[in-house]
Amino acid sequence: MRRKLSIFLLISVTVFYSCKAQAEQKKQPNIIFFLVDDLGWTDLGCYGSSFYETPNIDKLAKNGVKFTNAYAACHVCSPTRASILTGKYPATINLTDWLPGRNEFPFQKFSNPKINQHLPYEEITIAEALNVKGYKTAFIGKWHLGEDPSNPVAHGFDMHIPEWDKGWPKKGYFAPFEMKGLEDSKDGDYLTDRLTDEALKYIAINKENPFFLYMSHYAVHDPIQGRKDLVKKYSEKLKDKDKNNNPAYILEGNPDNPNNPSRKELDSLINTPDYEAYKILPKGTVKVKQKQDNVEFAAMVESMDESLGRIIAKLKELGIQDNTIIFFYSDNGGMSAINFGNSKRIVPKAQQDIAYSTSNLPLRGAKGWLYEGGIRVPLIVKWPGKGMQNAESSTPVTSVDIFPTILNMVGFPEGIGKDKEGVDISPLIKGETINRGPIYWHFPHYSNHGMQSPGGAIRDGDYKLLEYFENGTVQLFNLKNDIEEQKDLSKIEIEKTKELKEKLHKWRKKVGAQMMKPNPDYNALLKAEL
Repeated sequence: MRRKLSIFLLISVTVFYSCKAQAEQKKQPNIIFFLVDDLGWTDLGCYGSSFYETPNIDKLAKNGVKFTNAYAACHVCSPTRASILTGKYPATINLTDWLPGRNEFPFQKFSNPKINQHLPYEEITIAEALNVKGYKTAFIGKWHLGEDPSNPVAHGFDMHIPEWDKGWPKKGYFAPFEMKGLEDSKDGDYLTDRLTDEALKYIAINKENPFFLYMSHYAVHDPIQGRKDLVKKYSEKLKDKDKNNNPAYILEGNPDNPNNPSRKELDSLINTPDYEAYKILPKGTVKVKQKQDNVEFAAMVESMDESLGRIIAKLKELGIQDNTIIFFYSDNGGMSAINFGNSKRIVPKAQQDIAYSTSNLPLRGAKGWLYEGGIRVPLIVKWPGKGMQNAESSTPVTSVDIFPTILNMVGFPEGIGKDKEGVDISPLIKGETINRGPIYWHFPHYSNHGMQSPGGAIRDGDYKLLEYFENGTVQLFNLKNDIEEQKDLSKIEIEKTKELKEKLHKWRKKVGAQMMKPNPDYNALLKAEL
């Protein structure tokens, strides 16, 4: 019923404007949503990287607005992707983990709640809304929001390349790709380049129509495989790279573990024999990469930058650059901690380059963590003729804001999309201000990246509170003063801690967030071994 009502409202708008439909259609801006997988907040030149080269993205930032406090709705991919397309929090649509989700193990104190295994059909997507406005829509690249038949076409897109629904490339980044709908031109072709080829074809075919291109790269997700010419380039560059004083790795523990070692203890343990391996280490600790020096990953980043450059060049060639809005975004933080899956996995040292990709410094943590390193991401928006240029916005924004923002950009009347939980951030792009309320996270699952306890978080103004579900541990940070999240204020600013915790609990109740139940197979002895 809700879906039918929403469609009715959208159709009503179209009928209302039907007398001007053809004239307006020509004026409607094209929209390119360029999404990168697992790109960290500091993995771009314009966000501080001195090793990775991203000239095209840096230029985009100079021609648009760079958001310095942008977030993904989750620290893993599928929930964030669902939030982008629907304008709703993952908890609201009960899609709170990557699909199909991690296996359960007896060391888990709680069982994961059952989640939707595909993007709910009743939810209106950006593509469906734009279809009503006469837009042609295409989804190229990674979907990861359900297996066929729950593919992009089933959710409003006119086309989908490739027809592969999992969250990683089937055979890696080099042809043959063996993904239906994506022709293997020759062995050795690089996946990022081939997906870009398809994007350029689509743009050329639809140059006379308003179009929405959702360019969703598999890169820079593992396996970490860079294009050979760029790997060679960065191998040479690494020889001349200034050596910083950062250690190669630091140890991080589970903050919800009652026996979690202090920072001082962790720093003293990392060089001891028990902590030499690359696995879930004693006391539930893991190694987190502290340097951007992976040449394979660097090559993947630059290939992705080249992709954006080729797309912008095509827009310019066709004379539609000034009528095309571009969003550049990532679905979660960088993978500076290995995807272990279970506590017994060991990654051989020789495979570190395909396992540990980047460093998120100065942010703490990694993909799969509620610390800033897992959820803070780059966001750049270029809105020709209306948006600022070479500007920054420090207002916190999140992936649920994308849908209502696009609705405004293409001229949907105020009131359409009221069921969306995001905030229209188009005023920020134009240099205005908005009243941004709290941003929420909910992850009732065990993480693949370091076995972090399930938990949730809230950011409200400068403050961020994290609450873990196993033992009820709470952390409070002032991000303005402590972007590294090293100074837990929960025992000092007691009233602020209480206030944010109450807001988080109230929000969970409001959206019907699923919570965990005791695991009937729980083995406390196995838990103690971690």
